[in-house]
Amino acid sequence: MAGISAKQVKELRDKTGAGMMDCKKALQESDGDMQKAIEWLRQKGITSAAKKEGRVAAEGLVESYIHTGGRVGVLVEINCETDFVARRDEFKSLARDIAMQIAACPNVEVVKTDEIPQESIAREREIEMGREDLAKKPENIRAKIVDGRIQKRLKELSLLDQPFIKDQNITIEELIKQSVSTLGENIQVRRFSRFTLGEGIEKKEENFAEEVAAQTGKKIEEKPAAPAPQAEEVAAKAEEPLENTHPKAEKKKSKKKKK
Repeated sequence: MAGISAKQVKELRDKTGAGMMDCKKALQESDGDMQKAIEWLRQKGITSAAKKEGRVAAEGLVESYIHTGGRVGVLVEINCETDFVARRDEFKSLARDIAMQIAACPNVEVVKTDEIPQESIAREREIEMGREDLAKKPENIRAKIVDGRIQKRLKELSLLDQPFIKDQNITIEELIKQSVSTLGENIQVRRFSRFTLGEGIEKKEENFAEEVAAQTGKKIEEKPAAPAPQAEEVAAKAEEPLENTHPKAEKKKSKKKKK
């Protein structure tokens, strides 16, 4: 594969309005062919999405999803620019898919990595730098490995970086960009909440034998605990003379008995 220059990336970006990394990837996938790269971006729905990112998106809807059995539920707010687009089936379908995605991803905590507090990132970095498997690595190599691990961890927490459950070849961010291209408006996931039945509640641990007995109406006989020794008993034992178990003493005792 031919090397992709910064000039090629800039040219493609000017033509399509797509992000720098998207343009670079498109050129790599197309072996540097500009026209094929544009077509690749169009297929991914990225071509016009970047141009619309700065536009105000205050309409939209709040979508809900309850997973089978009612043990997991999701609320997600997705915004677009007009009420007209918010009523379209394509937009509603997108909102539904994203709500299902959140239900299927218990580790996701934020919409995008930019929302993760810097203190949390610094804490993760400190933990990774202290791992034993990196102790003998040179400082520069260790820093690169830690950066890679941190980026991987941040993506695990980000909704937009998750592979789409219905098509693992694209991420949620790419799915949204496809919808932007189709619907012609800026679309943003603003916030979400995921609910798991019983989450955060301390459950009382029941004794299984007691539970069965309670259901059958029987009472479990409890063995009385051994009484603690009284102070008088301890004192009396302490005053008892110790038996002389010396071999000579035993012989004297046996001779006296014979006489």
